[in-house]
Amino acid sequence: MAYHFDFSAIVDYLPLIGRGIVFTLALTALGAVFGIGIGIVGSVCRAWRIKPFNYAFAIYVEAIRNTPFLVQLFFIFFGLPALGIKLDDWQAASLTMVINLGAYCTEIIRSGVQATPRGQIEAAQALAMTRAQIFRHVVLRPALQKVWPSIASQVVIVMLGSSVCSQIGAEELTFAAGFISSRNFRSLETYFTVAAIYLLLAIALRQLLLRYGQRFIVGRSR
Repeated sequence: MAYHFDFSAIVDYLPLIGRGIVFTLALTALGAVFGIGIGIVGSVCRAWRIKPFNYAFAIYVEAIRNTPFLVQLFFIFFGLPALGIKLDDWQAASLTMVINLGAYCTEIIRSGVQATPRGQIEAAQALAMTRAQIFRHVVLRPALQKVWPSIASQVVIVMLGSSVCSQIGAEELTFAAGFISSRNFRSLETYFTVAAIYLLLAIALRQLLLRYGQRFIVGRSR
């Protein structure tokens, strides 16, 4: 028996899908800003072996990179209340996104920091540049230029991974899909639509980061 597609059953839920998109992008933006910030600090501590922070970041990176995102989310949302730390779905999802992306960005940016030639740092010191100027212009900016495509890809991966946040009731895009499917019983059309939206968001976000990220974050026009 032939299946008859009926996407009209989704039209009434477009506002809900829109809110899910906004929630997903807000999570991604928050995770990217603070996750990259953590990555910069962690990469410097690890690359320059700043004790005891290099050991702390090494443990942090290994713990996050070798555990599933969903387990991290459940640990924060369901586990922390046992210690008296209660977070709502938005706070738990945001914190998990930041922690997860921060660990990966630490290793990505570290590779760029370690690629900085020692001669460039010595030349900057000979020009009487301050440590802050050397770090910003000689170490950090070139490092971010080298690894920015990898950072952009990791941000997209985390954005797609945010779909599991629906498991704690976070009203992102996948949560909206589950709700719609339970109401219109058109699972194929619903999840096909949401999959297409994720695809478009991933492509658009990657292009946006690659086109404008270098200009506004790294400081280089493309």
